[in-house]
Amino acid sequence: MKYDYDLFVIGAGSGGVRASRMASQLGAKVAVAEDTYLGGTCVNVGCVPKKLFVYGSHVSEEIEAAAGFGWDIGKAEFDWATLRDNKTKEVERLNGIYKGILSGAGVELIEGRAVIKDAHTIAVADREFTAERILVAVGGWPKVPDIPGAEHIISSNEAFYLESFPKRVMVLGGGYIAVEFAGIFNGLGAQTELIYRGPMFLRGFDEEVREHIKTEMDQKGINLRFNNNIVCVNKLVSGEFEVELTDGTKSTVDCVMAATGRSPKIEGLGLENTSIVVDSRGCIEVDDSYQTAEPSIYAVGDVIGRMELTPVALAEGMALVRHLYDDQPINVDYDNIATAVFSQPNIATVGLTEERAQEEYSKLAIYSSSFKHMKHTLSGLPERTLMKIIVDRETDRVIGCHMVGSDAGEIIQGIAIAMKAGATKAHFDQTIGIHPTAAEEFVTMREATRLIG
Repeated sequence: MKYDYDLFVIGAGSGGVRASRMASQLGAKVAVAEDTYLGGTCVNVGCVPKKLFVYGSHVSEEIEAAAGFGWDIGKAEFDWATLRDNKTKEVERLNGIYKGILSGAGVELIEGRAVIKDAHTIAVADREFTAERILVAVGGWPKVPDIPGAEHIISSNEAFYLESFPKRVMVLGGGYIAVEFAGIFNGLGAQTELIYRGPMFLRGFDEEVREHIKTEMDQKGINLRFNNNIVCVNKLVSGEFEVELTDGTKSTVDCVMAATGRSPKIEGLGLENTSIVVDSRGCIEVDDSYQTAEPSIYAVGDVIGRMELTPVALAEGMALVRHLYDDQPINVDYDNIATAVFSQPNIATVGLTEERAQEEYSKLAIYSSSFKHMKHTLSGLPERTLMKIIVDRETDRVIGCHMVGSDAGEIIQGIAIAMKAGATKAHFDQTIGIHPTAAEEFVTMREATRLIG
């Protein structure tokens, strides 16, 4: 049978764009459908604008630190509209770049919500297309809790486009998005409280890291309220919001933001017209080749719920296309993938946490160091940096590295390469550090903080 396209991609986010471009370059006839914005979550309402906001929110601390270095800044004022609109201009510039990438690669862009009609047919509005293969790369969408007054709660999507900057903000959630936005709002001058239903946020991260960032956020004036949740949100005549919590207290705020997880954006996609299987989380089930239970349909990225990170979606898209159109084996390695939380200070991590390492290894050496960054010896700010190395004592291999501190993501990226190459603690010890930097601490920690097993 002759199809309109060799590959029809649904979703022009990180994974979808990469897969589309590469497939076209390998000789496939490709179309990609997108119903919101080019570049997906990361470019539009995720990594990129969030990092720009993080940069902006750090300026207040730089101003505070300036006096210790001899600068008299005087009165400084923050204008929300300038940051918001400059961010939007940059996002729009990137949208144009993504459009150019697709056009330059010979990929046809179809604007609109794609619906799968059967194993080889896709409808967009009143048009139908056929394809030998379909790739679902629709990503995820924020969840807002179903509680009274939920219509008054924003998600991270809306936070990037607020009409005015709130003086008092309540953030609900305990994951990286909640922690990051609490830092952003606080740094930009809002009175900020973070509500989390559990005893400690950032579940799954190293316990020592979690405790350290808790202390730092406390010091920066963020009101952390654990073992708590929102019961309801009421809008007052003044336009403010009264929020009732499970501990019986009430808070009056100008903005309530939920960062309580994301769900695959599969609603209305037409999966019921196929044999595709969806798990309890709403994620599309795929095999090791990213093939669904419908043989002609594949899926990559956040919608399959493996590691919801932009570089992972890119790697999955590349691996799939090389497999389908260049006879290459699927070779995405999910071990030792570094990640960062752009909290204040930043968190970055690669490999196992101490807790996971204890489950998998019988003998461990833990190297941990907490210190004041050289910058803060003059800035007067109390912020401390944490660095941690986890070593398998039987092989001397480094199996985990964690950092909380300035530029943690930049530093851990390099360490991730070393760990991917199988670096041992001896390799770290033999490496001469760059002085004076915080990063040199990773190659100068000689004495184990504790031995386990």
